[in-house]
Amino acid sequence: MTKRFLDQIRETLTQIDADGLMKRERLITSPQGGRITVSQNGKTRENVVNLCANNYLGLADNADLIKAAKDSYDAQGYGMASVRFICGTKDIHRQLEQRLAGFLGKDDSILFAACFDANGAVFEPLLGPEDAVISDSLNHASIIDGIRLCKARRFRYANSNMGELEDRLKEAREGGARHIMIATDGVFSMDGYLAKLPEITALAEKYEALVLIDDCHATGFMGPQGRGMPAHFGVDVDILTGTLGKALGGAIGGYIAGPQPVIDLLRQRARPYLFSNSLPPAVVMAGLKALDLVEAGDDLRQQLFENTAYWRAGLTDLGFDLLQGEHPIVPVMLGDARLSQDMAAALFDLGVYVAGFFFPVVPKGRARIRTQMNAALTRADLDFALDAFAEAGRKTGVLS
Repeated sequence: MTKRFLDQIRETLTQIDADGLMKRERLITSPQGGRITVSQNGKTRENVVNLCANNYLGLADNADLIKAAKDSYDAQGYGMASVRFICGTKDIHRQLEQRLAGFLGKDDSILFAACFDANGAVFEPLLGPEDAVISDSLNHASIIDGIRLCKARRFRYANSNMGELEDRLKEAREGGARHIMIATDGVFSMDGYLAKLPEITALAEKYEALVLIDDCHATGFMGPQGRGMPAHFGVDVDILTGTLGKALGGAIGGYIAGPQPVIDLLRQRARPYLFSNSLPPAVVMAGLKALDLVEAGDDLRQQLFENTAYWRAGLTDLGFDLLQGEHPIVPVMLGDARLSQDMAAALFDLGVYVAGFFFPVVPKGRARIRTQMNAALTRADLDFALDAFAEAGRKTGVLS
């Protein structure tokens, strides 16, 4: 490694810090949950209210999931030490894939280490240079990167702008595309906006296009029995990608669900599947148990959305600028990157764990604190956090 190269890297890091864009990690020393213990810069705080986990149903420290994982070690071992097609497939992998497919109303599904890998895997085997893919401008980075890996013609439309989507569909069809795929997040994770699936699927039918959605921020709690955004809107889509790492226990693992021929081809050609170790048995067994809890989890979903409504109303009454919506993602808009970090630091001092979001995660000038509700939070937790937001808002000048 040359000194010149490392000096350039150090200069880049110095500039990131000077611009107020440096991301700093804090150490959680307790199980993930509604209240956690956090260490930062040698300072430890216990019983901190956690408002920034994707732990929507509060299952990350669920006793049944922990037991399922523990029990798996004696019966199933620790790890697979192999990719799936060599000697990395156990019966429980297929059980989880088939269970996910049934839950989502698809023929089959295929597991990955993470949904980032699933989105990185799905486009290249299915689309060639004769095809076209049309992507929402606010899609997750994993969709953007996955599309870059395929040779299809690429089109983009402004977030949820159905007029632009139709223009791109016409352009792709008139350009002679063999197959057209529309790719969109089911829920846009930085804003909490819901994709307009009824309009998208209607346009797809009109122009004979396929629809793929990343449903990571919906599976488990949106729609009847938590079956996701298609169920929420009562529509069907062709391909679903998703995760075990949010509402379904919060560990790791992604999947693609869809028609049998699609899944069969992905098993043959999806590179992250062919060249990555298979999921460890503990994650698989806990995933199966998580689906049991989700299917019977109407009480958890009710608590989640009660918390969301209460939290939104409380922040609005305090005078914060929120992005509107119904999803448990509730962004508090601040604009300035450094202000978002100052606000997060002030809240941490008051016993509330949040994170500032700023460029390049969101556009410049659109910095925010993305709060997220979960079913494990009590009304006392929310009142405590609202008091902290009021004090921190005054301290940082966000509130007058």
